[in-house]
Amino acid sequence: MWNTAIRALSDGPGPDAAVALFLDMLRSPTPPERRTFPSLFAAYARLGRADDGAALHGMVLKLGLAGEAYTRNSMIAMYASCGRADEALALFGQCQEFDVVACNSAIVALARAGLVDEARAVFDGMPARTVATWSAMVSAYSRAARCQDAVDLFSAMQADGVEPNANVLVSVLGCCASLGALEQGAWVHAYIDRRGVAMNALVVTALVDMYCKCGSIHKARQVFDTSRSQGFAVLSSWNTMMLGLAAHGQWQEALALFSELETYGLGPDNVTFIAILMTYGHSGMADEAKALFASMASEYGVTPGIEHYGCLVDALARAGRLREAEDVIRAMPMKPDAAIWGALLSGCRLHGDAKAGARAAREAVECDPQDSGAYVVAASVLARDGEVRRGLGVRGKMREEGVAKVPGCSMIEVNGVVHEFVS
Repeated sequence: MWNTAIRALSDGPGPDAAVALFLDMLRSPTPPERRTFPSLFAAYARLGRADDGAALHGMVLKLGLAGEAYTRNSMIAMYASCGRADEALALFGQCQEFDVVACNSAIVALARAGLVDEARAVFDGMPARTVATWSAMVSAYSRAARCQDAVDLFSAMQADGVEPNANVLVSVLGCCASLGALEQGAWVHAYIDRRGVAMNALVVTALVDMYCKCGSIHKARQVFDTSRSQGFAVLSSWNTMMLGLAAHGQWQEALALFSELETYGLGPDNVTFIAILMTYGHSGMADEAKALFASMASEYGVTPGIEHYGCLVDALARAGRLREAEDVIRAMPMKPDAAIWGALLSGCRLHGDAKAGARAAREAVECDPQDSGAYVVAASVLARDGEVRRGLGVRGKMREEGVAKVPGCSMIEVNGVVHEFVS
């Protein structure tokens, strides 16, 4: 009975309740046994409490249960989930024979430690794989921004006859979005429809994001509207759609969606406000951006973060209200970063204010001395204001400091293959 209750609580919304019940169990006449521990390690994994999991690992060792495969695998998974790769791999090394579950956890552990090639070596060395194996490896590539590798592995998965799960599809769609690979992303969408893959909020959001970032805003809206009518669109889907509309200059549609949130029983979160502040900024509506920013905490209970301040500064700077934008930065409750000063600097370039631009550039470089963008934009501001010599001096300073300009990069998709060009 104890084990059943602990397992149910570890899978529920509050896994810490499973730990509390385990402590009650320790005070009872019933001692824990091998079936008790896997659920507890799963609870610690969800809670991110690796140190407490390590203490439980010690108890398992004392009870002589560390060699039991199910318990060992749950410990590997816990350490992997919490980013403790060394402990996870040490346990993985104790496996006497092939164990697909242990291998999957090892792939996750290596990937979270940034050792993606080592994770691939484990993947390639497996005599048998499950869909979870493929999912772990595709996700590893996706997290490491090795998007083409993720897409290629998905193709190999198809060739191997393995049906992808929702996690694989979400990872691949995210990679297609990053690559701008509309044809490949649309193929994944067609695959979902053709195979009757069950739609959920994660898949819907990934599809909307992919179409938005690949330039097909009308298709994104079609997916969003269909999923909304079917009840699959959660707040993240709305936020993604609003961000996409804002990025494509369709600010009226983005604001219309924002006004409909409450009708669907949803309240805005911090991402929603980023989307709408960006919408106001791109449409030149600086006063509306200020009003929305002021209402975040008072009306919606959302405390503005550095991203919201960045959007407000950008909106004011785009509108030419450079002094006001600088005042907002100076009054921020947190230290402004290079991106904040970069927003002001871009406004200075747009409106030709060399003095404010020089101040913003100085602050941006102080925040991030290796930010080549600050040097380049500052030189451009000075040159536009007729101070060519000072602009050349900025570029000379950039060379002295050993700051290299980030090369330009563009990608196009031809016949389903993404080609990258670097200037």
